[in-house]
Amino acid sequence: MASMELLGRSFLQGSAGPAAAAPRGARDRRSGGLCFASLAGGRSTARRTLGSKAPVGALAERVVLSPTPAERVARPEAHPQSVAARAVVTVRRKRKEDAKGRVVEQVDAYADRVGRSVLLELVSTETDPRKGGPKKSKKSKLVGWFEKRDVKAELVVYTAEFTVDAAFGEPGAVTVLNRHQREFFIESIVVEGFPSGPAHFACRSWVQPTRLSGSNNPRVFFSNKPYLPSKTPPGLRELRRRELKELRGSGTGERKTTDRAYDYDLYNDLGNPDKGPGFERPFLGGEKMPYPRRMRTARPSTVTDGAAESRLEYPAPIYVSRDEEFEEGKNEMISEGAIKALLHNFMPLLVSSVSPDSRDFAGFHDVDNLFKEGLRLKQALHDQLFQKIPFVRKIQENSEGLLRYDTPDIIKKDKFAWLRDDEFARQALAGINPINIERLQEFPPVSKLDPAVYGPPESAIKEEHIIGNLEGMSVQQALEENKLYMLDYHDIFMPFLDRINSLDGRKAYGTRTLFFLTAGGTLKPIAIELCLPPMTEDCKRAKQVFTPPADATSIWLWQLAKAHVCSNDAGVHQLINHWLRTHACMEPFIIAAHRQMSAMHPIFKLLKPHMRYTLKINALARQILINGDGVIESGFTPGRYCMEMSSFAYDNLWRLDQEGLPADLIRRGMAVEDASQPHGLRLLIEDYPYATDGLLLWSAISRWCEAYVAAYYPSDEAVQADYELQSWYTEAVQSGHPDKRDAPWWPRMSTPGDLASILTTLVWLCSAQHASLNFGQYPLGGYIPNRPPLMRRLVPVEGDAEYEHLVADPHRFYLSALPGLTQTTTFMTVIDTLSTHSADEEYLGERPEDWTADPAALAAAREFAAEVRRAEEEIERRNADPARRNRCGAGVLPYELMAPSSGPGITARGVPNSVTI
Repeated sequence: MASMELLGRSFLQGSAGPAAAAPRGARDRRSGGLCFASLAGGRSTARRTLGSKAPVGALAERVVLSPTPAERVARPEAHPQSVAARAVVTVRRKRKEDAKGRVVEQVDAYADRVGRSVLLELVSTETDPRKGGPKKSKKSKLVGWFEKRDVKAELVVYTAEFTVDAAFGEPGAVTVLNRHQREFFIESIVVEGFPSGPAHFACRSWVQPTRLSGSNNPRVFFSNKPYLPSKTPPGLRELRRRELKELRGSGTGERKTTDRAYDYDLYNDLGNPDKGPGFERPFLGGEKMPYPRRMRTARPSTVTDGAAESRLEYPAPIYVSRDEEFEEGKNEMISEGAIKALLHNFMPLLVSSVSPDSRDFAGFHDVDNLFKEGLRLKQALHDQLFQKIPFVRKIQENSEGLLRYDTPDIIKKDKFAWLRDDEFARQALAGINPINIERLQEFPPVSKLDPAVYGPPESAIKEEHIIGNLEGMSVQQALEENKLYMLDYHDIFMPFLDRINSLDGRKAYGTRTLFFLTAGGTLKPIAIELCLPPMTEDCKRAKQVFTPPADATSIWLWQLAKAHVCSNDAGVHQLINHWLRTHACMEPFIIAAHRQMSAMHPIFKLLKPHMRYTLKINALARQILINGDGVIESGFTPGRYCMEMSSFAYDNLWRLDQEGLPADLIRRGMAVEDASQPHGLRLLIEDYPYATDGLLLWSAISRWCEAYVAAYYPSDEAVQADYELQSWYTEAVQSGHPDKRDAPWWPRMSTPGDLASILTTLVWLCSAQHASLNFGQYPLGGYIPNRPPLMRRLVPVEGDAEYEHLVADPHRFYLSALPGLTQTTTFMTVIDTLSTHSADEEYLGERPEDWTADPAALAAAREFAAEVRRAEEEIERRNADPARRNRCGAGVLPYELMAPSSGPGITARGVPNSVTI
């Protein structure tokens, strides 16, 4: 019964009705949380989340509400010239609380009873003509904290009573003063009793205690009514200005985990020079190594280098604004992944440390056994370890499921699919990294690097290498008929190859791969060029060309060449397309949005779901992924030069005006403008799954942004006069991307069309683009031979001793060129986590119901959600169409990375609103 009492209802006479009085802070989740759709009406109806396939759990029993003793106190009679109002406050408690937390919770409950309570104050949209400031209610205590101290529920509802003058106007803000010992999380506040109807405040924020802030400044929450700066009600103007000032912070001092400030800094915390030579890393950001800026933490500098910021190693919390932290469900998913990672990494390290001959795979059966039975020790080694390390037996016996790896999708339908040339080519269009394939527009391909340093710019691929694979065409004819395509990783790798190849266990080339478009709409590889910086003028190793094999030895040389292409592709995918373009380059736009646009701003409301978790995930990346000796350096061929390569790409390749899908497709020559086509362009490869599915979502996002912008900006002047909007974009460029601030290609922000275009690009990058690059990593990359992230051997040249090893035992030589056991299992564990959807994921088209009070915006959002669902249905039809051979056929995986919805786990589908992992 007690848990039913928590849900709350309207006790006000003459309110807007039971539906309006229901608290709306309980968010509907895919994980099956409670959905309070109609509490006061007696029975709650289950609703479907936008894009979901099944209704979430709902409260389906009769709700009987009994006031707590404190709530039974007779409410004061309202004076005829006054309004009696009530605030219904939904607080989210932790599902799991440690002993210390439970003690503090009880202390707060008893302190609340004796007067150390939470105080609320209503702020009107109108000003008081006598006092000059906004009209305010008297502060009122939040009732029920002591009485509900032992209730076991995640969402708990409290109330506060107010009596205000009848001329108070409409409540536009609520201030909350937390006089308890610890923070708490407010989901929502609903203020009832005013003639204007219930006012909804979608808070979803932590409120810190006054003991931490050292002052009695309360938190401010604005109602869900959007206001442009020029249309801010007079009673809220000063609060709007003051809240933004607080979010910008002072720009000085080290950040505490409870702070809410947003600011910028260089990437000067990736290395740790205090550990000694070899542990330092270059700073990213500035003239030498241009880079976007990251969230400022202002930790003390290192002892060795005063310009380098000291590191906080995981799991110590690295600062992000308090509201950017993961919610409990996300933290649980990360913790579960950490336990699995611990076990997955422990056994390979143990095996390799006690049995050096086990550091490499002896055969493909060793790789397959990772999925069949996990990593097993030889019996003699078992017996030895059981005697010396007893807990090894317990790990083996009690963690069977965790020690086995899930079978990647790439080998579920066809164990040998990865060996086929057609699959190698198909993944360029529908794999983890489908955004580097480009149309060949000149033959031979030409480098843009300095020939004085890197040798002749022309490729070594000649017409005689490929003419036999052009189905009777000449090279010129194939070019004119758009039949030749290329993966070109020559220029991005070449400047780093000497340093990479000097590293222990790292070998790389700059690669070019040519493909021919067949009559069936599929690609086939016809030549691979592997390039090294020339050691002499006629260096034979500088440019080697491989073509489809014709004998036993050339088959293995061809497989090694393909593996090097995949290694290049994996590095560019992770360092540039995934991390740089969808994580790092988006961070400044998120920081600037919080610093320059009020929570009341309609554009901030549009962007908010697309900013969720990104700053936190980027902070974690600096701790464990992109840092010196982190996962990226350990797992990918460029090693310690990974982030320098990412900086090189940012400096030479990244520009916002080409980050949108249509512009990118045209830039790569994969499409041409065509006004007669549904999306305004025509794809030159009709069955290009990433592009065809992506255009469905791009168009939906574009129409949604255009409709939303049109509702608030009727003219060019309206856009130009919005100083918060202009400050956001200007700061994102000037302070967030200062190394490119003077570039001429930055899109203008002068018209509603400009604004809609920029928003479409940002939403696309944070949602569909990131999903397409992230959630297929384990399903396709978890089988290392399909896509090795690093290579340890160059392709041997006839006459070398290594060439003799290849001929004598090609199977063993090939595996020795791929990552070793510990490298493989570590990499698999990481991409397992990166490919996982958490239970609290929020997908494209989904929004909390109370995100805005604007009917036009709500209608546009519903249409957007419906269009996203239609896109998903179309994607399902395409995956069942046998004419689409790049996504349907024997052993061919469907392309679902752009399918918007997903359940939790590794599903190889689902488009979250934001960069959440």
